[in-house]
Amino acid sequence: MTLTISSTTLANSLTTLAKVIVGKNSMPIMDCFLFEVNNNKMTITASDSENRMITTVELLDEASESGIFAIQCQTILNAVKELPEQPLTIDINRETYTVEVNYQNGKYKFTAQQGAEEYPDFLDLLPENTITLTVDAKSLSDDISRSIFATANEEIRPVMNGIYLDMLPDHLAVVASDGHKLVRTRNFKVKSEEKHSFILPKKPASLLKAVLQKNEEDEVVIKFDGKIAVITYPDGELHCRLIEGRYPNYNSVIPKDNPNQLTIDRQAFAGALRRILPFASESSCQIRMHIEMGKLVLLADDIDFYTSAKEEVICDYNGTPMDIGFKGTSMSEILTNLEWDIVILELADPSRPCLVIPAEQPENEDITMLIMPMLLND
Repeated sequence: MTLTISSTTLANSLTTLAKVIVGKNSMPIMDCFLFEVNNNKMTITASDSENRMITTVELLDEASESGIFAIQCQTILNAVKELPEQPLTIDINRETYTVEVNYQNGKYKFTAQQGAEEYPDFLDLLPENTITLTVDAKSLSDDISRSIFATANEEIRPVMNGIYLDMLPDHLAVVASDGHKLVRTRNFKVKSEEKHSFILPKKPASLLKAVLQKNEEDEVVIKFDGKIAVITYPDGELHCRLIEGRYPNYNSVIPKDNPNQLTIDRQAFAGALRRILPFASESSCQIRMHIEMGKLVLLADDIDFYTSAKEEVICDYNGTPMDIGFKGTSMSEILTNLEWDIVILELADPSRPCLVIPAEQPENEDITMLIMPMLLND
């Protein structure tokens, strides 16, 4: 079998798909990319026990024949990732399993993996239980990007280890929380006649984040049945197992009335946090915030090493002066994942959650981030 493909196209596809393959597999074939060639297209598959990602690329010329073959992940990736843009001619002898890659100034020769036909199948959706969700690629990419940092890494409550998509009659809610911080995005362009939901694990969410193009015209179709999901996007598709279980009532922890409002420049706030965080306790990362009209004072100290830091940031504050504590790393993550210049902190008192929201919400969306306070030792 002989085929010709762009080196850049192949390298980019393999780099993305390689993130699916885990370090150790019980089956050698799972350490490989599966290639399926048909006419002028080639489908490349990468899989682990929980996820399967498929990408289809165009060949520069029609292949000499159709068929499948498998090549060890790092072998083919190392062969093509450093090549500049140029046509690659790949010859595969499916009897001897030899592979020869010819490029402008040289060639590679290596061996394909035997048993491509034994590459394991993935579970199929149950048609009678399948629900379909369609959302534009940019919205989904943005929602995943701004929420994935808030997912947990728990063994006791695995439902917290993914992103929760809650389909409701008037909006789609995308939620992530680790119990200390929470992100909720409501997309009012996506509606569902009936309530449906699923929990997307962190790994497939990260894979989607890497492949989704922020193109307003592209759509992503998600089909799920409670156990698995098949997510189709313009350049391929992702099959993944879902996290089973009941997600907590996220709306119940979001306060409805936080009367004290602090409006601040996000980058100035984030910069001050980065400067004083190295002086906070390594175990707690606690930052004390003293808030009064026109001024936010950030304080950090570590009594074990006799270090401390203090910085003032100008702000607009309408509310009661207060001192409140937060985990500095969590607040810094929230500010990093809000791309707006001006943010608003809504507070009630030092013992209740603080909401962090953009000063101006994007069209047809509502973004809310929440952080739990830390008890101050006065």
